[in-house]
Amino acid sequence: MKGLEEARAFYEEYGKPMLREQFPDYESRIAVGLAGRGSECFGCDDEVSRDHDFEPGFCLWLEDVDDLRIGVELARAYRALPHPGAAQRSSMSETHLGVLRTGFFYRRYTGSPGAPESWQQWLYLPSHALAEATNGEVWRDELGHFSAVREQILRGMPEDVRKKKLAARAVEMAQSGQYNYSRCLRHGEEGAAMLAAAEFVRAACGMLYLLNRRHMPYYKWMLRGLETLPLLGQLRPALDFLLTGDNDAAGQQTKAGVIEDICAAVIHELQVQGLSGGDWDYLEPHAFAIMDSIENPEIRALHVMEG
Repeated sequence: MKGLEEARAFYEEYGKPMLREQFPDYESRIAVGLAGRGSECFGCDDEVSRDHDFEPGFCLWLEDVDDLRIGVELARAYRALPHPGAAQRSSMSETHLGVLRTGFFYRRYTGSPGAPESWQQWLYLPSHALAEATNGEVWRDELGHFSAVREQILRGMPEDVRKKKLAARAVEMAQSGQYNYSRCLRHGEEGAAMLAAAEFVRAACGMLYLLNRRHMPYYKWMLRGLETLPLLGQLRPALDFLLTGDNDAAGQQTKAGVIEDICAAVIHELQVQGLSGGDWDYLEPHAFAIMDSIENPEIRALHVMEG
């Protein structure tokens, strides 16, 4: 059973009756679910995931005023539930389960008690932080505040910010993959070529998530997450190959050809979404075409690779 399913079953069997019996006046004001750090929150967990920092449980998100009234009592009641055993904790472990203030939960990821409040925050906050703030599932939220913030983070990125990030990813893909990968090989720098391929893959993943209007999880799960994308998610095997296959030998352009195929697919989608009208094979001019379409003058004036 996946961690999300296990957490939901634990809540249904023990958590829901606890709320109904011990906190009937507040039950409808408490948001319940599982989100935040941990492979189980992304649905990527397996048996290997349970060897450390895995703790079956769920989250109870409270408004500030309710936390002042029942937070301590609710936390005690949660800890008194018959929790299954937790795995060994690593030195970097930090629990994300139990009773949390809604504002505190989001502040971990956005620096604010809710969604990003400015275009600067949207541009510079790490994508993986926004992904962790919105992963998992919310099983109940009659009050609606927790889910409203979650929806704003999921859907609220300003289009000019998305364009700026797309432009940066396009330049990174052009430089690392279309230009520097083969160039490093011609220099005889096999290791540098592999690093260039890795940089290309990271930039390409960022591009694909942005084209799908999704937040990219951190590197451990960014390739797995491609499988859930409706647009260009089928490129995952090609990106895997760039990381695991041998470098191109003399006279063979296997990886270089795969890079060009990926770029061609991306260029086509940029054109479909009306982000670039050019027919260039190289991604860099598409980046500047995207920049030209940004309406906010402050964002448009930033360096093409910023963001």
